[in-house]
Amino acid sequence: MPPLTDLHARLDKALEITETASRISLTHFNGALEIVTKADASPVTIADQETERSIRDALQKAYPDDGLFGEEYGIEGLGKETVWVVDPIDGTRSFIAGVPLFGMLLAMTQGQKPLLGICRLPALGQVYAAARGMGATRNGTSIAVSDCRTIDDAMLFINEGEKIYADVPAVFARLMQAGRLRRLSYDCQPHALLAEGKIDAVVDYDLKPYDFLAMVPIIEEAGGVITDWQGMPLHFQSEGRVVSAATPELHAELIALLN
Repeated sequence: MPPLTDLHARLDKALEITETASRISLTHFNGALEIVTKADASPVTIADQETERSIRDALQKAYPDDGLFGEEYGIEGLGKETVWVVDPIDGTRSFIAGVPLFGMLLAMTQGQKPLLGICRLPALGQVYAAARGMGATRNGTSIAVSDCRTIDDAMLFINEGEKIYADVPAVFARLMQAGRLRRLSYDCQPHALLAEGKIDAVVDYDLKPYDFLAMVPIIEEAGGVITDWQGMPLHFQSEGRVVSAATPELHAELIALLN
């Protein structure tokens, strides 16, 4: 792991870069957008493309020896020791519909391990950030997960519920009976809410590395647990089934329920 002084400087730089890029997405939010459907049937807009280009250009200028992995413009130097992972608009469908819960995600990995993460919610004026050994913050104030230890007591958010229902209906049925309260949800904001202790668990599905790697340092530095559905650490090759929880005890119950 790099020295904390270097990691702190990189976190500050990443916050600066993503703040600048968030103004681009906000300029397009609620405006007229041309929407293109990608090969995987997901939508993309000029806002996604311009926002990622802003982040990539700034990272390449600041750290020319690092690799990049972005949703819209692909991979450059994935084999390098340090790789930045970019999702310019996490929740393009929400963005298109005028729902202000879309996010922006940026992670920095070394040896494929996420060391730094930023989750911005531009329309809400919120930014969650963390780096290894430095804790997690929301708008600069320290945050921590709840102390919920059982599913029966948990406020559970289920992301991509219709996909879970279609692909693994038995799991969906169990989830719909779990928790003290449950909500169907999408994208990165539920994981951010977990990191600051407002909810207790999130089950997510069909994600790409740029959808989850930034949340790993944020949730873990806030004291929580985030893994795949088998309880294994998340990395570039993870299949995209993700579960985050406030405590190890709650996480273990969720892993048992999912399997």
